Amino acid sequence: MAVGGLPVVLAGQLDKQPEEQRWLIDGLWARSAIGLIGGAPKSCKTWMGLDMAISVATGTAALDHFAVSAKGPALIYLAADALPQVRCRIESICRRRQLKIDQLDLHVITAPTLRLDQKADQDRLAETISVLRPSLVLLDPLVRLHRLDENSAGEISGLLGFFRELQRRFHTAIVLVHHASKKQRSQPGQALRGSSDLHAIGDCNAYLARKNQHIMLTVEHRAARSPEPMLLDLVSDNDESAVALQVCNDHRQHADQSDVSIADRILDAMDRVPTTRSALRETLRVNNQKLGDALTKLEEQQLIVRSEGGWHLPT
Repeated sequence: MAVGGLPVVLAGQLDKQPEEQRWLIDGLWARSAIGLIGGAPKSCKTWMGLDMAISVATGTAALDHFAVSAKGPALIYLAADALPQVRCRIESICRRRQLKIDQLDLHVITAPTLRLDQKADQDRLAETISVLRPSLVLLDPLVRLHRLDENSAGEISGLLGFFRELQRRFHTAIVLVHHASKKQRSQPGQALRGSSDLHAIGDCNAYLARKNQHIMLTVEHRAARSPEPMLLDLVSDNDESAVALQVCNDHRQHADQSDVSIADRILDAMDRVPTTRSALRETLRVNNQKLGDALTKLEEQQLIVRSEGGWHLPT
């Protein structure tokens, strides 16, 4: 019914989403979710985005770990890569998965540029999505798709609003690849370059960070429990013609060993702005007692300082 000119229903009358329709990629990306793959340069963001797109297009497990619940077409635009390089990346993942590139339901936008802060290009992208009806759209990297000031919430909000409109209009998942600074923050999303609106729009976000010889994947969801952080490797055959990201077989073991110790993780997550113990525990997902012991030892070593607002690096 209309109330004051707008359609309104009681909360109990809203449609329910069946559990089997909740995920596009189980535990990693929800259906029709907008979000970012964030990380510093050379943290394999593009490899992960392509892996997700190929997984959805073929129904094969993403990162050789996360099952695909809703196979469907995928649409990608890699603004930083030449088209032969795009094909090379796709073929590498296909060889690793024993897939054939000419059988993929994967569509590549070949336009030399795409300015999604301009209405003409917005309309072109919307029309393409309307025809292909992809289950997932990958846009990589975000910084190459506009000429706005990413630090200005007023400017960037219009672009993010366009992505939300696409998601709601076509019921498609939209994955944006975005850069993060090398400086560590208590929350991975706080390290994203630009306005905090970029982090806030994410229904699902995935953050990649180098951890010695591995890559740490941290996933967050707006409406579901996030999985534990896990370690990834970029693996290849001897001739390096079959390259893909995959979850380490012993990622849980690695996560508890010295290469990713609690103390190291605390220092990586901390800034000179005080962070509460509860915030650290939520970020690092560690036992409260172990966290307390590690904080005490780091303070004794004068590597961190405790103040009224929480813990922080020495100034």
